[in-house]
Amino acid sequence: MEYVYAAMLLHKAGKPVDEENVTKVLSAAGINADQSRVKALVAALSEVNIDEAIKSSAAFVPVAAPSAPAPAPAEEKAPKEEKKKEEEEEKKEEAALEGLGALFG
Repeated sequence: MEYVYAAMLLHKAGKPVDEENVTKVLSAAGINADQSRVKALVAALSEVNIDEAIKSSAAFVPVAAPSAPAPAPAEEKAPKEEKKKEEEEEKKEEAALEGLGALFG
């Protein structure tokens, strides 16, 4: 993907998208360029009108999803019995986790 980014950056800057320039951009980014991939990219883009490709791909840009509806108001406080059950379950979970912690030191 970084090879395509290099080509797009060169195009945006008005520089020719050739093997030398793509290699320079990749090297400047700290990427050790594979010359066979650079050659393949330049050859593939030689017959492509990059501006037209960008315009045609803009038609496929996904639209942001609508925001989620507001959460429903919380129900009234749970009865004392439910709270006790929840506390007991939490204690059991904590004890189980302590046992697992002993396994891994």
